[in-house]
Amino acid sequence: MTESPAARHHREQQAGSLTTGAHILLPDGHRTAEIDQVELERDDFGSPALVLASLSGGGTLRVAVGTTVTVVDGTHDDVTQLPLPANLPEATPPGETTAPSDGRPQTGTGQQQPGGGTGPLAVAGAVVVPPLPPVPPGATGPSEEELALIPGPAGTPESVVEAAAEAHPDAVGVLLLADRLSKGVNFKSGSCLKDLSDLAHELFITLKDADGALAVADLLTVLPYDGNPGRWTSVEASLALASYICRQDGQDERAGVYEKLIRTPENQETDPFKARMAAKVRQRSLNEPNLYDKEIFRSIDNSNHDAEREWRLLRLESLLFLRAHGGSETIGTSELERRISNELEAVRS
Repeated sequence: MTESPAARHHREQQAGSLTTGAHILLPDGHRTAEIDQVELERDDFGSPALVLASLSGGGTLRVAVGTTVTVVDGTHDDVTQLPLPANLPEATPPGETTAPSDGRPQTGTGQQQPGGGTGPLAVAGAVVVPPLPPVPPGATGPSEEELALIPGPAGTPESVVEAAAEAHPDAVGVLLLADRLSKGVNFKSGSCLKDLSDLAHELFITLKDADGALAVADLLTVLPYDGNPGRWTSVEASLALASYICRQDGQDERAGVYEKLIRTPENQETDPFKARMAAKVRQRSLNEPNLYDKEIFRSIDNSNHDAEREWRLLRLESLLFLRAHGGSETIGTSELERRISNELEAVRS
């Protein structure tokens, strides 16, 4: 049997073995492009997961490492080389392409592409997902003028904690936290930041001391985001609390500063694809927050009031976090205000 010209000039190989200078068939099945640079992105376990192929005509093609792509040897009549479109779709990231028993990838709907998958949205059988929505605008941090709305501490961090303890000499919870912090406030210690956050919440929720709570919270609200989720959790909780206190006090501009600061992690990702994925995950978490309903109802059924209060405190933190983000697609700000008020009443009783 005579080999066709197309068969002679095309060969298939796994994306993980692509090299600089190779010409590959693009997702539209008609154009080719030369690979300018190849980068390998690894998953959280350190295994190769995604090939990022920078193309000579501009743009980057993302292909799962195990995907089979068509490499074109030389320039031929059967493949037209044209300028790359500006909106080149991205190849399927890991997890989007599934392999059935015959080894050929499937589309996201479970349908195989006819003839091995070469088509308008395929790279030699690898189905390409449609382009994702544009990258959402990154969160804009507060300006220097806005940051000036947050007053500096009245003395050292230790003196702020000491003043809170002196204002509430009979509050056991405050005294225990203040005693631990009196040994020295270390802003690099996650446990120290957690104690400060807990102290601010104890002052506001239990003792209704909004001014004292805000003074302690502001020891954390001015800390920059350092990429450590453990430490940032305490800063985040303090920012949400400070925002709520200021909203209740009519200090809307100052509250707005805290709300900008709480979004700091949202503008850290520079990769457009990762930014889109992070935005989708973030919105889903806002739309489906964990409000500990099952745990609270179980505690009520068991008449365990201490456990119920602890779970309600966690629910309150979640609601304050949502409020600092302006609500979500499922819970509006007015409903959040009502729920926060109900939880404060429940835990203070």
